Amino acid sequence: MKMKTLACSVALLAALSLALPAGAAEKLVVGTEANGIPISFLNPKTHELDGFMLDIARQAAKHAGYEVEFKAMDFSALIPALRTGKIDLIATGMYITEPRKKVIDFTTPVYSYGEGMIVRKEDTKDYTSFKELPGAVVGAQMGTIFIEPLKQANIFKDVKAYDTLTGIMKDVNAGRIKAGFGDTPSMAYYLSLGEYPNVRLVKSYKPVLPGSLGLGVRKDEAQQLAKLNEAIATMQSNGEITALLEKWKLN
Repeated sequence: MKMKTLACSVALLAALSLALPAGAAEKLVVGTEANGIPISFLNPKTHELDGFMLDIARQAAKHAGYEVEFKAMDFSALIPALRTGKIDLIATGMYITEPRKKVIDFTTPVYSYGEGMIVRKEDTKDYTSFKELPGAVVGAQMGTIFIEPLKQANIFKDVKAYDTLTGIMKDVNAGRIKAGFGDTPSMAYYLSLGEYPNVRLVKSYKPVLPGSLGLGVRKDEAQQLAKLNEAIATMQSNGEITALLEKWKLN
């Protein structure tokens, strides 16, 4: 009986090995946020995950010899999911910061920008700082680096934490909060679509938290990080990143 069981196991392993194509690329599950146009979002036309950072992940992975599968989740869940192995990579509008670098690694930066401020169009003041809104109710997205400085300022009536950037924009549009803070390219893109007719991006606002985006990698994946960094260097030198910035109107 034991010999028969062993023979069956060997046959099963052989069949599985034959089923896998020779030289099949390792697949990386890439976690992303689905509400950050044009950085990472669910495309309403194709009903597929899309965006600048997803294109970066897709092309960098191809250069490095990987395949990718994208998985949408809340922004605040991305780092925990990466650390516990539920995903293998993060590709979204996540700033490279020192606190985050203590728990995950990041690739070479691929894009830099600062936070933006939105208010209702009827509010025409040329704000340059959030400190010009004492006593107001403002909002920022949970899990981003924007929310803590607002809370620590101790000047607001309330700092509301939102799961999504669109939630912030809806509440500013409806007048439920005075101002919202978030990724400038995403807010500008949403406004260009005309989805929030009562909202404007404050062009006079001076960002206090400029940052850069990179792909998030688990701490124990040094080889994977090296391969992706080499791929990004290739993409920087051959013009691929520049082309993607133009594609998503980020330059």
